[in-house]
Amino acid sequence: MAQKIVLAGGSGHVGAALARHWTEHDLVVLSRGPGLPGVRSVKWDGATLGAWVNEIDGADVVVNLAGRSVNCRYTEANLQEMMSSRVDSTRVVGQAIAVASRPPRVWLQSSTATIYAHRFDRANDEAEGFIGGGEPGSERLWDRSVEIAKAWEQALAEADTPHTRKVALRSAMTMSVDKRSVFDVLLGLARKGLGGSLGTGQQYVSWIHERDFGRALDFLIERDDLDGAVNICSPNPLPQQEFAHDLRAAAGGMGAIPTPRWMIEIGTWLMRTESELVLKSRFVVPGRLLKAGFTFEFPEWASACRELVLRSQAQPR
Repeated sequence: MAQKIVLAGGSGHVGAALARHWTEHDLVVLSRGPGLPGVRSVKWDGATLGAWVNEIDGADVVVNLAGRSVNCRYTEANLQEMMSSRVDSTRVVGQAIAVASRPPRVWLQSSTATIYAHRFDRANDEAEGFIGGGEPGSERLWDRSVEIAKAWEQALAEADTPHTRKVALRSAMTMSVDKRSVFDVLLGLARKGLGGSLGTGQQYVSWIHERDFGRALDFLIERDDLDGAVNICSPNPLPQQEFAHDLRAAAGGMGAIPTPRWMIEIGTWLMRTESELVLKSRFVVPGRLLKAGFTFEFPEWASACRELVLRSQAQPR
């Protein structure tokens, strides 16, 4: 059955993947910019109530993806913008739901798998996983990402929406074929011979195929018994050196030299991004989804990246 879905902050790569997935629904994107091609877009500023609240009133589902990209240098100004864009947008979506005469039945709020501790010994699930901050091997700058994630979820918890079920999507990297998406960047590096082990290569990579991301959100929309934090990721995270090997194999089997940490630090500085994005061990599994009976179309990275590479090759460049 077609539903009205309001997608806040949905003009990026993840929003584009959801727009492809939700073609049968009445989809509205709340965006500061031009939105998505072929999808109705309504302006908002992500911080204050405005005419856009009329889209929330009577909607079936609200999904909030808004937040400044983490693909940047962690300067104090950028960290503050990352924090405010997430907390402010979450707070104002909650306010819009609170004043709606017909509030949506479910609010799926973006969060991040980065909230979990940097670890190698066992996977973090929702029940027994460790929230990060100050753990061995972590760094103070990495801890700032955890602080932002915790504040993000706190803003969701504080929203007074008694008639709307709330779910915090602790999402891993969503792999899609969109230009300049995470997968597109990684595939480009692999094709240039730069897709080898990063640092020790032992840090875990958690990920999810775009199709399973959309299917997982469908599952959460329909399951009225699921609320709170839910990990949105494949059940099979893997060490970065294996992740890179599988991607190279899918892309044509080219070789790649390992990249030591000092080179990563220089490279990320030149690219105006942060080494945490590739060096932190994100060892996360979807415990609640699996327990609830969700099945993955792409549970293994090798088959997922083969499918993505094939579709990427068919994309106009």
